[in-house]
Amino acid sequence: MYHQYLTAPKKFPKPWVQITADDDGITSIYFVEEQAQPENINEITQQCAKELQEYFDKKRTTFTVALNPQGTEFLKKVWSHLSSIPYGERWSYKDLALKLGSVNYCRAVGMANSRNPISLVIPCHRVLGHDGKLVGYTGGLDIKGWLLNHEK
Repeated sequence: MYHQYLTAPKKFPKPWVQITADDDGITSIYFVEEQAQPENINEITQQCAKELQEYFDKKRTTFTVALNPQGTEFLKKVWSHLSSIPYGERWSYKDLALKLGSVNYCRAVGMANSRNPISLVIPCHRVLGHDGKLVGYTGGLDIKGWLLNHEK
């Protein structure tokens, strides 16, 4: 496994972005308080750090780095649909469930969102409650709000 840390922007709720990858792609991106493990950088983590910095600098709205999230086929299907939400756009859990085929998937979509290991690049922060309110972000609603404001 490879690990790299990116300094988060000023006024971001956490000081670090932790990037983890294997030889096939990014396996996780989390927002953290400290560098908990030594860096072991590869080309994939470097590309991801570069693209994230461009995103924070408002020079990038899509990501091209290879991803390798681990999960069930259903989770991967939800994450794939999440990746199709355009920069600056917001969907409800119901919108996402309908894209997957049924409004009855709302609860399962919420669960899949909470298990998304690749924050920001798989943009689960763009999914809101049915009433447009900020709900359910594993990284914290302060981070979700920051990211949504950043994309305005």
